This record gives sequence, structure tokens and C-alpha cells, in this order.
Amino acid sequence: MSHTLLQDALFNTQTVRELDRLAVKNAGIPSFNLMQKAGAVAFAELLETFGEPSFLHIFCGAGNNGGDGYIIAALAAKQNIPATIYEVGNTAAISGDANLAKQLCIEANVSLQELKIDCDLSQGVIVDSLLGTGFKGSLRADFAEAIEVINCSFLPVVSIDIPSGLNADTGAVEDIAVKADLTVTFIGAKQGLFTGRGPAVSGEIVYDSLDIPESILQKIAPSAELMDLSDLLEYLPEPEADVHKSQRGHCMVIGGDLCFGGAAIMSAEASLTTGSGLTSLVTRAEHITASLARQPEIMACAVASGQQLEPLLERPTVLVIGPGLGRSSWSEQLMQKALASDLPMVVDADGLNIISEGRVVTNLQNINWIMTPHPGEAARLLDIPVAEIEADRFSAVRRLQEKYNAVVILKGAGTIVSAQNGQPIKVCPYGNSGMATGGMGDILSGVIGSLIAQGVDLQTAAELGCCLHSAAADMAVQEKGYKGLVATDILPYLTDAMNQWGQELL
Repeated sequence: MSHTLLQDALFNTQTVRELDRLAVKNAGIPSFNLMQKAGAVAFAELLETFGEPSFLHIFCGAGNNGGDGYIIAALAAKQNIPATIYEVGNTAAISGDANLAKQLCIEANVSLQELKIDCDLSQGVIVDSLLGTGFKGSLRADFAEAIEVINCSFLPVVSIDIPSGLNADTGAVEDIAVKADLTVTFIGAKQGLFTGRGPAVSGEIVYDSLDIPESILQKIAPSAELMDLSDLLEYLPEPEADVHKSQRGHCMVIGGDLCFGGAAIMSAEASLTTGSGLTSLVTRAEHITASLARQPEIMACAVASGQQLEPLLERPTVLVIGPGLGRSSWSEQLMQKALASDLPMVVDADGLNIISEGRVVTNLQNINWIMTPHPGEAARLLDIPVAEIEADRFSAVRRLQEKYNAVVILKGAGTIVSAQNGQPIKVCPYGNSGMATGGMGDILSGVIGSLIAQGVDLQTAAELGCCLHSAAADMAVQEKGYKGLVATDILPYLTDAMNQWGQELL
């Protein structure tokens, strides 16, 4: 996923509508001027990205999003670029600014047609101007059919403001959405573009403020924010010349039940690679040899019960518990002792599953912790279907934070991190499809634990850890490609990202 934004602020549809209203009322910008500007910006971005097309196929709905498409068609006519507008929906209901834009097309003799399944889309570029940010829920049959036609065309697609069918607030797609190569979004970047299905259907995202004065844009607080690795790396402590290992913290990874040793080993390796002064691994005896053979710097210790773990908990600065932990009585004993330790902790995987099953008696509201669920684990923690999590990932994070009093990282495309003190929710703009493989979450938990060990506060560690982990995966993909990427491939790139991000590597 790529993005070109003048700012990292993200907005929901309600706040964008308010910005639009303030631009018209307070800044005195006529609404039709905003529509004309949006169409001109999108047309310019289309030409810059794809060159002058041999033909433009513009799919217009009856609302203001369709109005932007009519403006693009009129601009194309001025440059003698052949264009056809396919009108979808209740064209008789077109009114206001959208109707003014349509009249410009009629005056320019642009061809207006009703969409037919067998329309000729053999060449050119498609403009998706069907549905705007107000769309929610299920598609009507005519719009679903239009989107199907667009997606089956194999032509480059530019979506105006948001791919039609995508929920601008949540990033969810209920039925089908246009799969765009380029999305040009206006006034405020929509938060749904950057999480859930948003990254998969939006292509490159370009933002334009439509020259609305900064004084207007600053009147409304964003609902979410994109995180920036360069900014977050400023919080990573720079060790002084006389630093020793104990001053860089001790991260203890607890996990690796029978048959699941690899998860805990990978998490410990990620902690060590990210810079914790000491990293220890508490696991089953069967996994000690493998750990020492792979990474002798890790202090691997076998425990057979929670009672054996208890004295070891006097040593670490932070705990990471859950990778490969399993759900046996051994797992539950270790989990109970860890939660009673008063140490800050990162809880992942089966640690979260044990909690969701109600198998711990500790008051979770009093724990200083980060939880890192994927959607399935989040669903179990909230006792709701996975589909409900994916239908609104922002809401799911808020509910988890409220229920468990934890810093929450909801993993997936466009990973979301909860915020504190009324601050906007954070969204990770890094990462790629190559990360959809076992062990990536174990690496993430080790990275975050290492940052906490080094003195980074929990909120910042969650944000920095997510960005560092995903950016390292992006660097790995640049060199290795998406196919066949495995979790341990990104370990060396963690070091590169910490030391060289923003320099010559990217």
C-alpha cells in the first residue's frame, strides 16, 4: 500500500462533511467550485499516472460523486480525449451541483449512456464515480452489476474519493467494491481507505485538500491518524557510550508448549534483534536445544510448571507471553503466574485465548499491558463473530480497550492501535500481503517487548513496534518479493529499519 498525503490526519465521513460545510460557509467557497476542483485534481492525477488515455470510460452515480465524474468528462472533451459516461442509478434524481456538472458534459457533447453488460471496455482508463463516502450497507443490484463490469474489464481504474462499495468509515466491504489502481481523495483522507479491505481495493492513494484554507482544516480534529516510522524512531533510546546490557532491559518470552516451540523461539529472536540488553526464553524442555542452536545469545530455560516459573520472574523488565503457549494446564499455570507478577507485558496468541476462555482469575483492569489480537482472537475476547470485528475495526479496538484497559493492537491489513486520553486511533500505513504467514505475529510481540525493555512506554512501543515490524517486512519484500516470504526473513531487516530508515535504503 502506498499513500501520498500532505498530512497524516484521517477522517470519518461525518467530520469530512463538516469540513466541507465550513469551507462553504466560513471560507466562502461555492460548493460547485469544490466539485470542479475535485474533478480537475482527479483528471490531472489520472493523466500523470497513466498518461493521456485513448479513451475514458466514466461510471457516474446520481450523487455528488457522480458530479465529479461529469467534471472529468467535460475536461477530457476539452482535450479531445474520447469519453463515454455510463449513468447508473436514478438519473432523473440528479440535482444541484451534480446536475450543473452534467450540463457541462451535455454542452461538450460527451456521450451519456445507460450501462450495458456488453459495453466495449477494450481500451482506455475507467473512472469510478459511482458511489461516494455516504455509501454504507448493501449495494443495489444496478451498482453491483456496474462494479462487476469495472472489475472484469482489466483496464486501469481511478476511483474518485473512495472505491465504490467500500465503507469510508470502517474499510469494510459488504458485497463487492471497485478494485482501483489509483484513488484520489479530497478535503480529508478517509480512514476506511487504510484498514480492512481498504488497502486491497484502493491502489495508490493521493490526497488533495482542494485548497481549503488550513485554518478551516484545523477546526475539526481527525478521527484517526497514520503513524510515521521516522517520527516514532525518535523515541527509541540512543545508548550512551558507557551503557551496559542491564541498562537496556531484560525481555522474557514465555511460551512454546509441546509442538509449538517455534513461535516462542521466533519471538525471543525478534526481541534480541530489536535491541533488548538481555532476552530470556521460558519454554518446554523439549525446545531448549533448538533455541540454543539457533540463537545462543538467548537465555533459554525449561520449566515444567508455574511454580518453577515464579522465581524466574524476579529477573525480567517485561514479559511477552502467548507465542506458542498452548491451552494446556501448563499453559494456564504460566499465564496465571505471569499476570500476578506486576510486570508490564505483551500478551499475544494463546495468552489471549486463555483470557477469553475465562481461565484466569486476575483482575485484568489492573495490568500494565499490551494485547495484540488478530481478528479471530479479538472476536473471542469480545464474544462476537469475526465478521463483526471486520465490519468495524475501529469500533472493535475501542471496545477491547474499554473492556480490558489495555493498549490494543488489532492486527491485519492496516493494523490499528488504540489511543489514550481521547487521541485519534492510530493506523499503520506499512505492511504487505507477504506477511500473511505463520509466525509474523510472534515476531511482532517480541519486537514490542524489546522496546518496552529498553524504556519505551507502552503506547509508543505499540505504535513503534507495529511500524517497525511492517516496515521491515516491506524492506524484505523489496529484496525478496512477496511470494515465499516467511516470518524469520524479516529479522535482519528489523535492524536495517532501526538504523537506516529514511536514508538510502528506501
